[in-house]
Amino acid sequence: MYVAVDDTDSMHGNCTTFLATEIIRELDDLDLIGNPRLVRLNPATPWKTRGNGSLVMRFGHGSGPRRFIGRIGNRDVFCYDRCTPYEPDPVSIRDRIVPLIERYHEDEADPGLLISAVKPSQEFYWRGVRTIISREIVDPEIERIGATTFEIGCGRGLIGCTCGMAWRPRDSTFELLAYRPSDRWGRPRIFDPESIRSVDMRYPSTFNSWEERFHKVAMVPATPCPVMYGLRGDSERDLIEASSELVTEPLDRWMVFLTNQGTDDHIIHHPRELVPNQSYQLSGTVASNPRHIMGGHVLIDIDTRFGTVTCAAYEPSKEFRHVLDWLDPGDEVEVVGELRDSPRTLNLEKVHVLSTIQEYVKVSNPVCPICSRTMKSTGKGQKYKCKKCGTRSYDPITRPILRQIVPGWYEPPTAARRHLSKPLKRMGLEQPVEFVNGRT
Repeated sequence: MYVAVDDTDSMHGNCTTFLATEIIRELDDLDLIGNPRLVRLNPATPWKTRGNGSLVMRFGHGSGPRRFIGRIGNRDVFCYDRCTPYEPDPVSIRDRIVPLIERYHEDEADPGLLISAVKPSQEFYWRGVRTIISREIVDPEIERIGATTFEIGCGRGLIGCTCGMAWRPRDSTFELLAYRPSDRWGRPRIFDPESIRSVDMRYPSTFNSWEERFHKVAMVPATPCPVMYGLRGDSERDLIEASSELVTEPLDRWMVFLTNQGTDDHIIHHPRELVPNQSYQLSGTVASNPRHIMGGHVLIDIDTRFGTVTCAAYEPSKEFRHVLDWLDPGDEVEVVGELRDSPRTLNLEKVHVLSTIQEYVKVSNPVCPICSRTMKSTGKGQKYKCKKCGTRSYDPITRPILRQIVPGWYEPPTAARRHLSKPLKRMGLEQPVEFVNGRT
């Protein structure tokens, strides 16, 4: 039986993933089938709280080997990759989960709970991760699969529940989320940054944990939520082993989630049109010099098959803004990011420089081919002329300029990346050494 919850948290606290661990603890008479799933949906949704994440779990009677995936208090949590045909009663499950939702939901949230033995069509995942959809679209699908539901407020969370439950992974990662005791919620987190740096260096399968350039931790949130940290990676075993080496305040629980984070599933690669609040990969030619605006943000225009698109690198992306500073009109690029409605800009997540134009700087006036004397200028935009021989030339002597930008992929620092954005590390790529060495 699949169970999905969404929209139980707010910007002020709580965390839907914590509620998932409470549900797992409550349903301890049932087995977890597979890891609980943290499914991120469209990051451009205007009314999202923090990460727009839906939580999906499957409960039943497991069969075959089991895997150790977490701990809640003193209880070890296991999951099974296979299960028997037995399906728990959905109404009984709903009645046991509803008190938890009512206890933990925030006033400004509109939670949803979806329970079903049948998953929704996977088209709902792709629509949910790439577009904005309404209850009118998902309600017929909820009815089709015969799901049991619960909602508070407008029940917007049922949209996320449906889309999250519909996920069939093409690409996936893991996140080990660790949680603080309730008496520590809202208080400053205690941890040793060097232990996080060590884990980042020693476990190459992890990603988005540490920013070496600034010696900055990226896996510890700043919000008053229950989460102590989120360690992400491609290997579940590595995450569990690495987490034991992290030095933090005492933990109340931890759990390994299967996720779509770091997959770029939200990116539309071949759009027919550009619609705000969706994310795209576009090819084009740089059409302007960079513009710096108040707040430290940098803008640049590119010509695409959809017309001119203004791209933005915002101040939190730090030296990533240099990529725009160093581009010149005529350079060919691919840009990846979210199209904002107002102001209408493509907020960049990655830039792929395909080719750069060759620039030249004037060294001197041309030399007369007859007498070898340097010609004199006859005025701005006019020919050069040899006063002795009368020969003329438009072309001064130049030398090529070494460009600060070279073809390759570029991305923001770790702490400025989106949950869904695929890091270059997962693409088997690195930023060009010229950028790494020259970004100061």
